[in-house]
Amino acid sequence: MRTEGTVGAPGTGHDLRHHGDAETRDGGAGLVDLAVNVRADTPPPWLREEIAASLPSLAAYPDGRAARAAVAARHGLPVERVLLTAGAAEAFVLLARALKVRRPVVVHPQFTEPEAALRDAGHTVDRVLLREADGFRLDPAAVPEDADLVVMGNPTNPTSVLHPAAAIASLARPGRVLVVDEAFMDAVPGEPEALAGRTDVPGLVVLRSLTKTWGLAGLRIGYVLAAPETIAELGRAQPLWPVSTPALAAAEACVAPRALAEAAHAAHRGAADRGHLVAGLTAFASRGVRVVSPAQGPFVLVRVPGADAVRRRLRALGYAVRRGDTFPGLDGDAWLRVAVRDRGTVGGFLAALSDALPRQVP
Repeated sequence: MRTEGTVGAPGTGHDLRHHGDAETRDGGAGLVDLAVNVRADTPPPWLREEIAASLPSLAAYPDGRAARAAVAARHGLPVERVLLTAGAAEAFVLLARALKVRRPVVVHPQFTEPEAALRDAGHTVDRVLLREADGFRLDPAAVPEDADLVVMGNPTNPTSVLHPAAAIASLARPGRVLVVDEAFMDAVPGEPEALAGRTDVPGLVVLRSLTKTWGLAGLRIGYVLAAPETIAELGRAQPLWPVSTPALAAAEACVAPRALAEAAHAAHRGAADRGHLVAGLTAFASRGVRVVSPAQGPFVLVRVPGADAVRRRLRALGYAVRRGDTFPGLDGDAWLRVAVRDRGTVGGFLAALSDALPRQVP
């Protein structure tokens, strides 16, 4: 592992604002979408009904108290430790703008919005780059001791690595804010390495999203779990009524017992579907394909020879996958991220991949 300082967008060498949805825009609407990590069969009918039932209240200003209390109860926390946000992306902006930090560090490869938000707020950002040779696993000793803000994901997008909670918690220090993006944690059966709900880790800030498992990316709903003083500081940086009434209704519904049971079932089903996808990809090992493993999220990171050309051929065959070169630490024409889908969809994708791959390993 190594650390690498970055200052300003031109010097990063990566398009930190590129996201998977770009793969299906501008003529890509008809593609089979394996680029975006949102569960394909969502939102379910009962959730759409809950959201629709909130629409007669749109004339009133949003009241987030019930949703905030429901999220707090879901994690066994007092409401003072919960902040509702317009998706996890808003939380990254709030953290970047509200917290007074001197040396922020982002652990890469990971979701690029945290670094983009920090740089937009005027911060100089250092990177800790996890190595392919180490399976993209965290070595806590690689994080600089004087970092007063550390950001990482778990499970990490795009690597699908699930880091031990103990290793992440060991990064906590007096005077340091430790931000853990758990946007995909509810897709991991049993959430064994979750830090959400922990109050014994100093400086811990956990971000959760309800858009991935429930297919609510267009509604924008997530939340922050942190110490009351951090929540208050972030809340002061929010605009008035930042979360809409329909999003609040969705938040309350998605942390109810019925929804948690459904999410747990979906996590187990997704793990089985991921196993099917990984097995199919592994069958192309002789053609240079390698899957980062063990994958634990609802997506897999794949090393592919001539990845950009393969991605373009897949598009021509009707399939969209996420390019990997925009993630720091995944430099070069070598990486694709593939979302987990049902077996039928994966079967069609694997057939297309067979046609798209080079016949011989370069």
